[in-house]
Amino acid sequence: MSDLPLEHPDAAKLEGMQHEQQYNFQLAENYFFKSEKGLNRKVVEQISYYKQEPEWMLKFRLNALEIAEKKGRPKWGPDLSGLNFDNIYFYIRPQDRQGTAASWDDVPPEVKETYQRLGIPDAEQRILAGVGAQYESEMVYHSLKEEWERLGVVFLDTDTGLKEYPEIFKEHFATVVPPEDNYFAAVNSAVWSGGSFVYVPAGVEIEVPLQAYFLLNAQNVGQFERTLIIGEPGSKFHYIEGCTAPAYNTESFHSGVIEIIVKEGAQARYTTIQNWSHNVYNLVTQRALVYKNASMGWLDGNLGSKTTMKYPSCYLMEEGAKGEVLSIAFASDTQWQDAGAKMVHVAPNTSSTIVSKSISKGTGRSSYRGLVQIHEGAYNSRSNVECDALLLDEQAKTDTYPYIEINEKTAHVGHEATVSKLNDEQIFYLMSRGIPEDEAAALIVRGFLEPVAKELPLEYAVELNRLIELEMEGSVG
Repeated sequence: MSDLPLEHPDAAKLEGMQHEQQYNFQLAENYFFKSEKGLNRKVVEQISYYKQEPEWMLKFRLNALEIAEKKGRPKWGPDLSGLNFDNIYFYIRPQDRQGTAASWDDVPPEVKETYQRLGIPDAEQRILAGVGAQYESEMVYHSLKEEWERLGVVFLDTDTGLKEYPEIFKEHFATVVPPEDNYFAAVNSAVWSGGSFVYVPAGVEIEVPLQAYFLLNAQNVGQFERTLIIGEPGSKFHYIEGCTAPAYNTESFHSGVIEIIVKEGAQARYTTIQNWSHNVYNLVTQRALVYKNASMGWLDGNLGSKTTMKYPSCYLMEEGAKGEVLSIAFASDTQWQDAGAKMVHVAPNTSSTIVSKSISKGTGRSSYRGLVQIHEGAYNSRSNVECDALLLDEQAKTDTYPYIEINEKTAHVGHEATVSKLNDEQIFYLMSRGIPEDEAAALIVRGFLEPVAKELPLEYAVELNRLIELEMEGSVG
């Protein structure tokens, strides 16, 4: 991050500079096309025109725009009054080409420079699997290990998936999260661009994660990726996405929609580590439909953004389906992390688990907002919810908004919530063993998050620990 030599004597000052500079990587804006500001019919039509989409998709977009206009913004949750659509560019095309680069060498230099800072080439060398990278509104890079291609695995940007697999795409698109679902899903449906299209054939197991990276570089930009993942019966896969953006004085807007279909006996996991800068509104809809004896796991990490509203959900549609959400939220000064989960039990003998860990620092506020719903006839369904919050300062805030609706007498549901403060005795004990105060506090925080963090792949766990350490600077003393 810093240009100072590693042996710089003032280590504390260097760490502080690193914290300040973690979002300081803006590049000059040089785009093929940037829409006018605001959300309107003209912008929606321009998006569809530049993407050369079929007529049905244009109609879908325009219908979604009408739905958004009728619905209006939600009247609950965090304050969104600072998000001004009239000041947002809803579509930015970084280059004059269709599709994505198949080789890292083909990616435009300015995009390559940014992603090299994020470590994509190194990550691909280590993981040797699928990697996708989205820059502003478009995917710019996609790669997939040849052996997965031979097995029929599809990992494309969503725009290319629409063109190359129109029947599969149209059959599943917007069936999990339709525009009518909520206001931000409707906005995304109107202006969606980029994202990943993943199709895993029956019985195919992908042993290493597929990865995607999302970057906002421009000021006042909106990013609206649409990810569609289909796991056929008996398949097994893990998809990981990372998100980041440079810091500006003006607000940016990220509103993705992730739709996952997990068919009979399949096993799916979706991991998100988002570290948006503190000027980004992060308002996302993530949902999976889980069928007979299948399992779906969400691992959700939220450290950045100005405001986050994100509630990964599983709809357990057939007998034996399982759902799990493991969530981490870290709210530092001026941040509001409104995260949680939804579990809807539609069928008998289904089970779900929610584990939520949140930390609030300074003027930060973290909220757990969750739903467990068990339909009539979902015999012997089980659900367990654990919400733990840690407050690092007297002014820090935390909230819990659990909603449980049980319409089946044979259901078993448990809910447990705890709130604790940074323990002075624990810090004193660690300091008595020679550990500096800041490091002691960070160690306690890592221990608090460990039940969720241990589920991360190694390189992401290391990155999470580094981000936690940056966020913890100056928390005590």
